[in-house]
Amino acid sequence: MEVIGKDMNKIILTDIEPGINPSTDELANVVVTRMGLMPRKKGSTERMNMVLVELYERAKKANREKNPTEAVLTVEEMAVLAGITRQTMYDYLKRWLAIDFISKTSFIGGNNKVVVGYKLNGSTLENAFDKARNRINSNLDFTAKYIGELQKTVKNEKISQGMKAKDING
Repeated sequence: MEVIGKDMNKIILTDIEPGINPSTDELANVVVTRMGLMPRKKGSTERMNMVLVELYERAKKANREKNPTEAVLTVEEMAVLAGITRQTMYDYLKRWLAIDFISKTSFIGGNNKVVVGYKLNGSTLENAFDKARNRINSNLDFTAKYIGELQKTVKNEKISQGMKAKDING
């Protein structure tokens, strides 16, 4: 199944399943893969699950300490976790943002500089997933409307062609 995000990136949802008694890393990898957020280039890192786990840990810490800036990861931090370059991380983040799983944010850091980063789009993994699910469901709802419209248009075109053929022959 493919879903087109607001920046026209394809999100490919897969049916990967975890093994018996999966570890945190394996489950995080399954979630990232099922949501289409894994790298797609052959030989790319398979450590995007580390980014997911860190986003979750940071969100928990931010909630516990009541400090929302704790939930934010910079692109550089994410890239190090995933074992990729900063620029490649930006490419992957487009897909994470397209389905509303994460959100971009900024704040003034301790050295009075603006820090730009990303955080889960919710206080928990479940909240972020619900927002991603809503984005995907919204896309499917719009697609269903287009399907109905297409079906009606095809029917009307056939009727119109039949009427024209009847006028020409009759």
